[in-house]
Amino acid sequence: MLPVRRFLLLPLLLVLSLTACAERQEDAPQTPADSSGFPVELKPEGAPAVTLEERPERIVSLSPSTTEVLYAVGAGDQVVAVDEMSTVPENAPRTEMSGLSPDPQQIAGHNPDLVVVESDTDGKLADALAKTGTPTLVLPAPTSLDSMYAQFELVGEATGHEKEGADLARQTKQEIEKLVADAGDAGKGLSYYHELDPSFYSVTSETFIGQVYDLFGLTNIADQGDPSAHGGYPQLSAEKILSADPDLVFLADTQCCGQNAETVAKRPGWDTLTAVKEDQVIELEDDAASRWTPRLVDFVRAVADGVTKAAA
Repeated sequence: MLPVRRFLLLPLLLVLSLTACAERQEDAPQTPADSSGFPVELKPEGAPAVTLEERPERIVSLSPSTTEVLYAVGAGDQVVAVDEMSTVPENAPRTEMSGLSPDPQQIAGHNPDLVVVESDTDGKLADALAKTGTPTLVLPAPTSLDSMYAQFELVGEATGHEKEGADLARQTKQEIEKLVADAGDAGKGLSYYHELDPSFYSVTSETFIGQVYDLFGLTNIADQGDPSAHGGYPQLSAEKILSADPDLVFLADTQCCGQNAETVAKRPGWDTLTAVKEDQVIELEDDAASRWTPRLVDFVRAVADGVTKAAA
């Protein structure tokens, strides 16, 4: 059975401190929503279409990624409650509600006119909330960067901030493309290991996170000939990692588990790794690479800096 943290992180995925992108989200001006585009039909990828008759004024978000995007498009003033895992921005109205096991009664207590969740596989939540006249918008984890950009635009449409959503998608895409272009071919021929926790859970190239590394031409040691194995989240062994000897190690367990370049170097045998000897153990912000938000730019920047340094 996967550790508890896996169940919290994996659905949110698919890095550095909360720098420029986080600041953009928290400081994004809360522009007045435009009601002229309503009613609007929303067609999220991999989820049921939803029609909003009016601009929502009381939004409950049970998806940490969507919470960030809501604020980034300027709809923060419309958000009345978020789930316990929505830690960014800091001023979001956090509650003890769970996005993994949402309680319709708890949600209804906030009198929302729109509820956003990451999944509702059996449709029970949507059915329960529909009885109160509240629409449920399901926004699954994007499967690609293009899907992420499309979600930015959709959140803008859903909240009356269509222009802001389109601008956010365009700006994020441009920043990522520039980082990749500036790195050029620096990543080709280099291998990496992405660590989700100290028990060596990792990601393959088929995951959202893995696709970011693919932009730089890096080789993922976790693929092991079958990137689709274990749902894209295999648990490696220390022996496998040491044998693969990755050129770069990316740690996405710095906050949850206190991992850093020093702790990695102290692991038995790890001081022989190329990444350790060449000072290529890169400490990431735990959730920056697991949430489809504008902060993904920070993760891409960390990868770009790592491959550029390793190739120098």
